[in-house]
Amino acid sequence: MEKKYTEFTDTLFEAILTLKSVQECYDFFEEIQTLSQRLEVAKLLQQNKSYIEISKETGASTATVSRVKKCFTYGTGGYKAALQRLEEGEN
Repeated sequence: MEKKYTEFTDTLFEAILTLKSVQECYDFFEEIQTLSQRLEVAKLLQQNKSYIEISKETGASTATVSRVKKCFTYGTGGYKAALQRLEEGEN
């Protein structure tokens, strides 16, 4: 499979290479923190916890919990696959 690189990807990598500290990486990759929170929300949804419990445990808004629930229930199965594989890896 041929990889296709774009000017946008080059610019992204150049921007990453300018980062000088762990804190700058956290600041730049802030969306990763959001994704990790959403994965934790999905995990707690799978455990049948309430929106309020999940919101308190993760700091996510109930609106975010609702969006993750919609993806978890009606989406393409990404959350379910990832959580299943994580569980299998823990055994």
